[in-house]
Amino acid sequence: MDQRRNHAWTAPLLDRPASRRQLLLGMGAAGLLLALGILRDRAFAQDLDPEMVLNDPASPLGGNPKGSLNIVTFFDYNCPFCRQASKPLGDVVQADGDIRLVYKEWPILTDASRDGAVLALAAQRQGKYETAHAALMAQEGRADSAAMRSVVEATDIDMTRLDADRAAQSNEINAHLDRNLAIAEALGLRGTPAYLVGPYLVASALDTAGFEQVIKDARARGKDG
Repeated sequence: MDQRRNHAWTAPLLDRPASRRQLLLGMGAAGLLLALGILRDRAFAQDLDPEMVLNDPASPLGGNPKGSLNIVTFFDYNCPFCRQASKPLGDVVQADGDIRLVYKEWPILTDASRDGAVLALAAQRQGKYETAHAALMAQEGRADSAAMRSVVEATDIDMTRLDADRAAQSNEINAHLDRNLAIAEALGLRGTPAYLVGPYLVASALDTAGFEQVIKDARARGKDG
């Protein structure tokens, strides 16, 4: 995806003619619940709990878990634009202090992408998700499965425990990744990266200024009701 810094993609979707995709982007779980009723005719939506978008207990969290603004990030570890936007997003979330960041692993580019996602989610079991995430996002070029593992091994993560957790939690991790895929499909997402910032969908890599602007817009939108 190309990097854009105008507001064409940040206009509030609720101000546009309603579509299935747009209805899913209401403020919080209530808007998602309404939209899921409309989506019941689509097979992938049959078991999709709207709470899973913002509050799936298996989704890693960053920033402030009690933050007043949600950002949901959909990404693939082999997506160069995801990597490009990862540090600006992390910096803005840390500096802000009132953002709840929800990670949605969405490995759609290569088989190795899914291997990287599994490694990160297994690392979550020892409280090291963001360590693995940062290492995987710092890669350059197309990474195969061996490269994914190598960068995680270079951190302070206990790989023996990671491998044990990955084996023991394989079904749960794969089910979580399948839920993320269903959510992305239900939202009509077409590629990575994609972000839900309050009521806004941003389907583009942003720099620091871009994230700051859409966060400002989302909070202003919230105040307007």
